[in-house]
Amino acid sequence: MMGSLGFLHTPALGSLPLSSSKPTRNKLHLAIQKPIGVTSGSQKFLGHQTFLFSPRISIYRRVQDSSTISVLVTDDSSTMTSTEEDTDNIGILGSDPGLEPYKDHFKYIVRKYAEQKALFEKYERGLEEFAQGYLKFGFNREEGGVVYREWAPAAQEAQLIGDFNGWNGANHSMEKNQFGVWSIKVPDSDGNPAIPHNSRVKFRFKHGDGIWVDRIPAWIKYATVDPASFGAPYDGVYWDPPSSERYQFKYPRPPKPKAPRIYEAHVGMSSSEPRINSYREFADDILPRIRANNYNTVQLMAVMEHSYYASFGYHVTNFFAVSSRSGTPEDLKYLIDKAHSLGLRVLMDVVHSHASNNVTDGLNGFDVGQCSQESYFHTGDRGYHKSWDSRLFNYANWEVLRFLLSNLRWWLEEFKFDGFRFDGVTSMLYHHHGINMAFTGNYDEYFNVSGMPGLGRPVFEGGIGFEYRLAMAIPDKWIDYLKNKNDEDWSMNEISWSLTNRRYTEKCISYAESHDQAIVGDKTIAFFLMDKEMYSGMSCLTDASPTIDRGIALHKMIHFITMALGGEGYLNFMGNEFGHPDWIDFPREGNGWSYEKCRRQWDLVELEHLRYKFMNAFDRAMNLLDDKFSFLASTKQIVSSTNEEDKVIVFERGDLVFVFNFHPENTYDGYKVGCDLPGKYRVALDSDALEFGGHGRQVGHDADHFTSPEGIPGVPETNFNNRPNSFKVLSPPRTCVVYYRVEESEEENNDSVLVGVNETLAADAGAQQENLKESAYVKDNDIDTNPSNV
Repeated sequence: MMGSLGFLHTPALGSLPLSSSKPTRNKLHLAIQKPIGVTSGSQKFLGHQTFLFSPRISIYRRVQDSSTISVLVTDDSSTMTSTEEDTDNIGILGSDPGLEPYKDHFKYIVRKYAEQKALFEKYERGLEEFAQGYLKFGFNREEGGVVYREWAPAAQEAQLIGDFNGWNGANHSMEKNQFGVWSIKVPDSDGNPAIPHNSRVKFRFKHGDGIWVDRIPAWIKYATVDPASFGAPYDGVYWDPPSSERYQFKYPRPPKPKAPRIYEAHVGMSSSEPRINSYREFADDILPRIRANNYNTVQLMAVMEHSYYASFGYHVTNFFAVSSRSGTPEDLKYLIDKAHSLGLRVLMDVVHSHASNNVTDGLNGFDVGQCSQESYFHTGDRGYHKSWDSRLFNYANWEVLRFLLSNLRWWLEEFKFDGFRFDGVTSMLYHHHGINMAFTGNYDEYFNVSGMPGLGRPVFEGGIGFEYRLAMAIPDKWIDYLKNKNDEDWSMNEISWSLTNRRYTEKCISYAESHDQAIVGDKTIAFFLMDKEMYSGMSCLTDASPTIDRGIALHKMIHFITMALGGEGYLNFMGNEFGHPDWIDFPREGNGWSYEKCRRQWDLVELEHLRYKFMNAFDRAMNLLDDKFSFLASTKQIVSSTNEEDKVIVFERGDLVFVFNFHPENTYDGYKVGCDLPGKYRVALDSDALEFGGHGRQVGHDADHFTSPEGIPGVPETNFNNRPNSFKVLSPPRTCVVYYRVEESEEENNDSVLVGVNETLAADAGAQQENLKESAYVKDNDIDTNPSNV
């Protein structure tokens, strides 16, 4: 999780004298273990390698990027020891024999992991207590008063100042212990806290030059700025509401889904109006939309406080504080509880790879006159990321680890987040931080630097313990095709290879586009496909132009094949599901500090006469298909045909058969497709249905498609496209159709009655966001008509 930087073990608030600490070089840092108490999460890993999906081999090749979403390991069986016998048995080598030459590397990192874990147990009573630093540091109620602690080993003197003492710290000097931790207890006054809830506070200290500086406490739980004063500095806020004002969670965390279908969202820009949206408005207005489109997970961006709004939350100033632009900590709790009530799990986009370069309102302000051992960050060039204009953490410092690990647990425990996506992990893994590095996929590029293979495998196998990678090479491939290739030049082999080229046994989250493609300077897929005609040609009252017809068709196909073939989970950014026509442009000097482009035009989906509703309906249908058939969670993924002349890709995921016809003109009637299981197949989802803005050429969705055996049983080379059975279908141009096998028991119990999207959507046209749930072709007794379940 944390890369190839070394540890310097200097435990504060522990029993180990500072002088006895010795530097230890670790190739692998920590995957969070059971004490954190999390069942799933997410990490973004900026690695550069994906692998062919194959049960027997893993091969590397060059790709642009790949990333990681992490799970926090919760199984006691993952506990490692440092015995030679244990380190000889590296489970990950069994799934990838190509890693055998690097066995010594795996043995080394496993041993260092065990040693680090043992240090936590020896000096901090285990990782669980170590990751509860927020109970000691920052402001905490203790008997008879408020205790404030801050790690600032290079400070010469320190004071606590704020509204409570008129910003005069003369009577509130702090004391430093042997580990560089300053503390003070402010006794209650007449039974009331001397520091009132929601009052401003700061840490004042004198550095080596004899100069006093004021900083926001590093562990502050809330920070605000005067909205009426542009460029005003942030203030730390003591947040400890009375029980009557503290939000009480009402709903349990939803169960972990078989496969995550993630809706990436930015609360601030989720309003349809040109302003900053609030946590409560997002909860009440946007979460039902997400649930109605059958997503099961929400990924929230920009939650940690960041002073520059246009940074998208990636230049964090206050790591334990909720972004005050959208409300208070209690408001965010309301949002998460509302999501849980709708069955949505909530991931947090967390940034532990770097911190804002800001001094007066950020963690960087504690770095005055300090060496690396006394700071959160490295000094000199090693502590500064030139591409990001930000500071880089010194993961070797004990208190840095306490700060970051406790930060994760804080968001899990206090706000009930269900997991994380980590940003910028390449910078955490490598001393070079990924700058000017072109990874080709050769194993030598990762080992003796950092063990990139294995990030998505359990700790007890010698892996890092994350659950998913984010497959960043996929959107890069689509951008390349949309910018540089005519439709006739699209390669079915290359598309298929790009989507399936990932490490076996390490799961991926696929996506066609995220927030990266929606920002000014880039283009969304809808923009690439339809450009200015999105503003003039989206009315259903006139015939679609060739550009719009092609654009909507390919928008559906690109997103769907990415979902179905690209990974074990799927991600979409807010608005991309319906082809939002405007890019994102945060308020900045270049646009006159306007919020005009920092919003989402939800009304475009709700207007019956606009075509945006078609792409939204298909997005809902894609997710519903997985909800019904769980194909994303299936390890059965077989591409049986990539026909370059026909421009057709045929594959199986689970027991579903997918047929994608990318040809701009050709319709194939009686097109033969291979399949695994014999029997009768019917249409499960058709992108060409009228309800999805198609032409309705796939008539008879309840028609039976009977299979025929192919070749000699048990001899794949005699089969059709290496499949033992086949059936024939109609495949119009620029369409994708999914077929499911009808079980005999379904025949008897349901009399083969199917309800298509046409009927379902038509029946619910008056209440799209609440009732339009069933967009795939499903059995009538599966349809949930209760709007309260949306």
